[in-house]
Amino acid sequence: MSSPDPVTARRGFFWTGIERLDGPWGTVVRAPMYVEWEEPEEVTQPYPLVLIHGGGGQGLDWMQTTDGRAGWSTLLVERGYKVYVVDRPGHGRSSFHPDVIAPMGAPFPFQAGVGIFRSPTEGPMSHPTAHLHTQWTGTREDDDPALEAIVVSSGPMPELKVSQELDQSRGAELLDRIGPAVLMTHSLGGPAGWLIADARPDLVKALVAIEAIGPPFAEHPQLGLTLDYGLTAAPLTYDPPVDDPAELGGEPRRLPNLAGIPIAVVSAEASPFVHFHDDMVAFLMQAGCDVDSLRLADHGVHGNGHAMMLEANNVQALEPIARWIEAKVAA
Repeated sequence: MSSPDPVTARRGFFWTGIERLDGPWGTVVRAPMYVEWEEPEEVTQPYPLVLIHGGGGQGLDWMQTTDGRAGWSTLLVERGYKVYVVDRPGHGRSSFHPDVIAPMGAPFPFQAGVGIFRSPTEGPMSHPTAHLHTQWTGTREDDDPALEAIVVSSGPMPELKVSQELDQSRGAELLDRIGPAVLMTHSLGGPAGWLIADARPDLVKALVAIEAIGPPFAEHPQLGLTLDYGLTAAPLTYDPPVDDPAELGGEPRRLPNLAGIPIAVVSAEASPFVHFHDDMVAFLMQAGCDVDSLRLADHGVHGNGHAMMLEANNVQALEPIARWIEAKVAA
């Protein structure tokens, strides 16, 4: 449970990825990543957590629920962690200009919010476990305040292969600055976790992939995204090496840089993403990874959709994830 007493904390912010680019406007910064951090008066956990948001969202997704309760970043600070919350390049407080980063994708519509986050039980975006979604905090009407909060905080995304390459570069720079950490990713932020760990395997103590985009090698034409490298659109390190992702042929090879990192694949029972949960776990196992399947329902946490960190039982939904981290990661 969240503490009824205030937690004294220190906080601050900075940017990584101060890459200079010359253009007709002069010299500008290309695709920085905003990083906000907070720590309790006494840090009791051995490694910090880096929280990486999904989709067209931003770090605010971790900070507060859509109905105003404490988000996971606050709950984790209360648990003794130093927490870093990022706005991925081109999202939130990380500046985005299409002439500087990459072409801009479509804006995020209410219809996508309904399909991904609100689990409709009828229509083309329904799915077999949508009826289990009981933890949504909104009204499910057209003027649903929970859905409005998600859509209003979501923006257009850069071209996704470029976006993932930037996530990797800026995330690796963050770990170079702060040292070893645990990565926690969500949804379309999932590729950032795989790629940052691939670039800095010695600095990633564990990786929690919450509802990461998939299944392996999937095509998502509505997003302009194909997971050419299995888990990502940007290149991953394989053994044997791959010069062209077509060489993979949709089959797993060993992922040597991820193989030594404890990984949890997390899914919620009423999410559309739960239906490829086992495919993600099997792919990682076949690639030689140390992976655990963490279905929230198997731990007594029921009724959640894709964004459990924003839902009515977000405190309970965090608990099995935090316990997994603390069991896997020692000083």
